[in-house]
Amino acid sequence: MSPLPEAELVRSSVQLYRYLLRCCRRLPQGPIQQHYRHAIRQSFKVHADEDDPERIQQIIKRAIQDADWVMNK
Repeated sequence: MSPLPEAELVRSSVQLYRYLLRCCRRLPQGPIQQHYRHAIRQSFKVHADEDDPERIQQIIKRAIQDADWVMNK
């Protein structure tokens, strides 16, 4: 099960970015939320120049799995 029901609809990097930030809003306020928001921004910047569609889909799939893990812990 994904953290939010819209996970199946994520197809692009911008959609992933917005989805992950929405997931962050469900975390407790304070340092935990700030940490994950910062990590999401940094990861987006690191992968901004990625142009291989297959690699982008791998990144999206892994990010959703990671978000699921974080939300369930």
